[in-house]
Formats: sequence, C-alpha cells, structure tokens
Amino acid sequence: MSRVIQVTFDTHDPQALSLFWRDALGYVHPGPPGVELAPGADPLAAWDEFLDRIDFPKEDRNNQSALEDPDGTGPRLFFQRVPEDKVVKNRLHLDVRAAPGLQGDERMAALEAECERLVALGAKRLRRDEPAPPLSLGFIVMADPEGNEFCLD
Repeated sequence: MSRVIQVTFDTHDPQALSLFWRDALGYVHPGPPGVELAPGADPLAAWDEFLDRIDFPKEDRNNQSALEDPDGTGPRLFFQRVPEDKVVKNRLHLDVRAAPGLQGDERMAALEAECERLVALGAKRLRRDEPAPPLSLGFIVMADPEGNEFCLD
C-alpha cells in the first residue's frame, strides 16, 4: 500500500515562503476548516477572518502555512516557523520539473526562462549543469528566498 506524503519546510516566515512556493508551483492555500470559499475568494483573507472569529492570538498567526496542489496530484506543502537559521546544504531537495520531455537547447532554454521567472519571485540562481548525455539532460540549481536549494529539471 502506498502512502501520501507532505513536504515540510522549516522557515522564519511561513506565510512569505508559502507565497513564493504558491507562485512557483501554481499551488493554492487551502481555506480554514469548515469554511466554504466562494470562487475567487482569497483564502488568506478567509484565514484572517476565521482566526479573528476564534480569537486566535495575532502574534501566533504566522507560525504555520500550507499549500495544496489544486489538481490533487502533488504533495501538500507545509511551512512551520522555527527559530534557528539554515546552516548547511539541504540533504533533501525538490526537483521542479520545468521542461518535461524536452532535450538539448530547447530544454535548457525552457529551464532558463523558468529560472528568470523564479528569480523575479525571490529565488536565487546557484549554478547551471550542462547536459551530459546519456545520464544527465541538464538542470539549474536554485535556492528559494530562505536559502533552501531546489533544482529546475
């Protein structure tokens, strides 16, 4: 039997990092429990209203955030506030499949375009690894706004 996974990010600013990954992946913030969101409604505004209604302390409101794949196929992403800084390279990272089925110059051009889009959202480009057939089609290593490494492949 297979299992469903959630990917959890330790972060200083859960909402800001979830906004980056929302825009990077096309994911969505889920609404609060028991709240039916109208089409086009802002789930973060719904969360603010929900937390006001239950008198949740304002200083604790950015302790966590979550994202879901609107198609229901990708893993849920969870962002939790931690006090410590990131100090070493990730031992686990995400590969963002930005050029499926493409090869050679066409693939690398698609990765470069996605890299530019993500840099505009706050990511940092770390390096480009050229194609080395037959084992590597080429990829770009990046970091999100809090320094978590990920690859465009």
